[in-house]
Amino acid sequence: MNYWWRRIALSLVAVFALVFVYAGIYQAGMAAFEGVNMSYFEALQFVIEALTTAGFGGDSADWQSAPTNLMVIAMNLTGVLLVFLALPLLVVPLFQQALEDRPPESTDLTDHVVICSYTPRSDVLAEELEAANVPYVFIDDDPELVVELDRDGIDAIYGELDQAETLRAANATDARALVTDIDDETNAMVILTARELSSELTIVSVVEDADVASYHRYAGADEIVRPRRVLGQSLATKATTAVSTELRDTIELSEDFTVTELLVQAHSDLVGQTIPESGIRDRMGITVIGAWFNGEFVPVPGPDDVIDDNTILLVAGRRDDLTELKSRTVSTLQRRPERVVVGGYGVVGQAAVETLADEGITTFTIDTVDADGVDIVGSVTDEPVLETAGVTDGRSVVLTLDDDAASIYATLVIKQIAPSIEIIVRANETENIPKFYRAGAEYVLSLSTVTGRMLASVLIEDEEVLTPETQFELVRTAAPELVGRSLGDVDLRARTGCTVVAAERGDELLTDLGPEFIIREDDTLIVAGSDEAINQFVAVAT
Repeated sequence: MNYWWRRIALSLVAVFALVFVYAGIYQAGMAAFEGVNMSYFEALQFVIEALTTAGFGGDSADWQSAPTNLMVIAMNLTGVLLVFLALPLLVVPLFQQALEDRPPESTDLTDHVVICSYTPRSDVLAEELEAANVPYVFIDDDPELVVELDRDGIDAIYGELDQAETLRAANATDARALVTDIDDETNAMVILTARELSSELTIVSVVEDADVASYHRYAGADEIVRPRRVLGQSLATKATTAVSTELRDTIELSEDFTVTELLVQAHSDLVGQTIPESGIRDRMGITVIGAWFNGEFVPVPGPDDVIDDNTILLVAGRRDDLTELKSRTVSTLQRRPERVVVGGYGVVGQAAVETLADEGITTFTIDTVDADGVDIVGSVTDEPVLETAGVTDGRSVVLTLDDDAASIYATLVIKQIAPSIEIIVRANETENIPKFYRAGAEYVLSLSTVTGRMLASVLIEDEEVLTPETQFELVRTAAPELVGRSLGDVDLRARTGCTVVAAERGDELLTDLGPEFIIREDDTLIVAGSDEAINQFVAVAT
């Protein structure tokens, strides 16, 4: 929008400059050719009358010479061009474009979710809501961003986030919920304002600092979501599983049925084999739900998909069998010291350090800001800093920076000085995850994913996200559109890329689901897959 206003301003400046220059020329010309002395302001009045075609004639009796008449003719033609050409071709379109670029300031949506404001973390939540057919509208105080969202077909309105008028324009009183994800201070203001408008509106606040959670509840928030802490704990848990053969970080659906994801280490027993060659299915009786190969999720790994040290297996089965499989994912080489370097000591980094300490694992922290708990002040992209932190002698590095570009660069640097170390990374935007894997990271989890899943689990009825803190998504959901049909008939893997791993029927958990399994009305399905696959399933089944 600023671009168009700049063009309008430049056009006006050019017109005024032309008027002032013509006034000087006319004043000088009348003195030189006609011997008439006039003030600059008299000349300026004539030029304005000539260019605007408003009429003139007071000076016509003095135009005796050819140069003067040619000068007046030139001014008249310039005025005609300005009025009949420049105005419709330049000025009018510019003003039309400027008016078209006005951001929307209200919405007609009802029974929707109001989201304050739009951030890169919002994309995952938006996709979850769209899959469940839940309408939503963003509120943001950046008019250019709102215009851009509106052009992309995303409902968004412009306004001050903590003002009652803005929330009324967003139909907050008719909404099913309001989500505020800005910063802790502004979130509190939004909560107070929204609660004044409606005592029944469900308000969900995304909190950074755990200490302010109680204040947000006191202000009126119904639900508090802390994705940064959950993300830090999850990254740390991945580091603990990397240094132990013990099975951890699992989802226990019953005493005899567990779902987990396993990171395959370099030089482990599984590296270089396909799923059929590994015997995971046939000999161990484990269901392979899917696998990530260099960041790409494959729902049904085939004979061409070879396990390497970047592979993450999503598996389900008996805990004893999964424990045996876990031992096969650990490197057969001599184990390195159980020491983890944590790069970044914000909310995510602190949660990671606390989780590692609870497991008895030694940590060494790096941050650019000196604070209690920081072992060395510096950048994780600086080789001397990394060497001082003992990266070359450690088992894992957990990167928790809030800048994806810096984290990707740090991954490249670390892999150069310590090629065998495992790098577990926080990403902020899901679109950057493939870049992390190409840079050499072994495990990547994005803040957008964790935030979106945690919010979706609160906002979407009949859907519970069981794994907000893992690369795969496991949901418990009803499937009304699939009632009376068999899994073989629906063929969900082919249609959506996800797998129905179990079904809850009354008090019974059914896990051995073949293609002949028929979905009943009161069944609750437990479905696993990537975020995209789960969203496709929800769109098909609900």
